[in-house]
Amino acid sequence: MGTDGDTAAVLDALLGHVAFDGWNAAALGRALADVGRAPEDAALLFPGGAGEMIEAFFGLSFARMEAAAGVADLAAFRTPGRVRAILTIWFEQNAGHKEAVRRALGWLALPRNLPRALRIKAGMADAVWHAAGDKSADFSWYTKRGILAAIFGAALLFWVNDRSGDEEAVLWFVDRRLADVAWLGGLRKRVEGRVRGRRFGVG
Repeated sequence: MGTDGDTAAVLDALLGHVAFDGWNAAALGRALADVGRAPEDAALLFPGGAGEMIEAFFGLSFARMEAAAGVADLAAFRTPGRVRAILTIWFEQNAGHKEAVRRALGWLALPRNLPRALRIKAGMADAVWHAAGDKSADFSWYTKRGILAAIFGAALLFWVNDRSGDEEAVLWFVDRRLADVAWLGGLRKRVEGRVRGRRFGVG
């Protein structure tokens, strides 16, 4: 989702109020006042209310993550390392917005909001894989993004609930999930190789 500069300014102002008021009209009204916009602009910017505000925030955060990754030197990393580095950028950029993210996840966890939650995860997966230079167009396009969306969703929950104060804790969690994916990927390839070998009378 594209976000123009004026809307981005409102979202940045909104985050501080959301931490206290939640993703609601009151917080949006205060954010609009902060940037010198009229209260009536709320209906123009986010006619869908909390859901649109939350999706716009995540969309903006993913765009900023991808932009930062684009100027980072990631060429020396293999794909898992690039994914880790890109996710690190997101967590660093949003370190001051943990309470706003926690409230957003609470809203997205409601059953009626599942389609929007899935759309946000899909947008994040697209942004990370694009920043990592992935150009796959076959079935792996779907599997990679599905796996990454699951990793990010789990990492987000770990991050917002972590009270240790250790900024590296979420990266340790991501490393474990990426290691699990690498192990499963290797197992899948070995199994597929054996199946193909038996099919053609090899082994």
